[in-house]
Amino acid sequence: MLAIDPTARIAPSAVIGTEVEIGPYCVIGPHVAIGDNCKLVAQVHVTGHTTIGPGCAIYPFTSLGTPPQSVHYRGGPTRLEIGARCQIRESVTINIGTENGGGTTRVGDDCFLMTGAHVGHDCHVGNKVIFANNAVLGGHCHVGDHTFLGGHCAVHQFTRIGESVMVSGYSALSDDVIPYGFVLHAIGRLVGVNIIGMRRRGVSKDGIRAVQQAYTMLFEGEGEFAPRLERTQAALGNVPEVAKIIAFLREKGHRPIMLNKVRGRRSDDPE
Repeated sequence: MLAIDPTARIAPSAVIGTEVEIGPYCVIGPHVAIGDNCKLVAQVHVTGHTTIGPGCAIYPFTSLGTPPQSVHYRGGPTRLEIGARCQIRESVTINIGTENGGGTTRVGDDCFLMTGAHVGHDCHVGNKVIFANNAVLGGHCHVGDHTFLGGHCAVHQFTRIGESVMVSGYSALSDDVIPYGFVLHAIGRLVGVNIIGMRRRGVSKDGIRAVQQAYTMLFEGEGEFAPRLERTQAALGNVPEVAKIIAFLREKGHRPIMLNKVRGRRSDDPE
């Protein structure tokens, strides 16, 4: 059974699932699809080609599916896809993608976006990711599963953040962060690995120990980075968690890899 407040404005072509609650003064555009058992508390704006998965709760003054904040957007029918069971709190903003950036902004299942969070165009956010208050992503960022972004942290466009990363509040990130990394300081620096996050996910003691060893070999070892990477893979690459770190480093993105020191580039730093 639908429960739609009479003050809500819903375009006739919008697709609304079953058992959906739409509160006062919500506005739903013509290309929106809202899954079953969603709740839009009040004064929620959903527009663009936007799909919201089942079981989501969306709070007042949130704006979803608005055009990208990009001078390159040409008005095309790009998309926003939000997964199931997300909690999207007050004043969150998420934009659709751009034509040249893949066309889709995506937020996974079971994410929790706290007040004032922003997901820019063409970002891909994994499952069970938490954004604390006012954490923001520039365009084209990728965030892995189970990552936590602290309050007021800001992530530069095109940055990759691996799975199970912990980013402290008020950190600015402009470099890629390896899976299981722990980021601290105003200008974000890699200071270790996210042991608590790994424990919460049920990573074994041996797995955690291997990630710690890999971190030391990669970021605190002597010599050039490329041989350190090879040695780490040879010694620990059979551990699934370490294998993910190795794959992340080999993939390479637009941004350099975050180091455990203030960046003053050296010839042996990872690109």
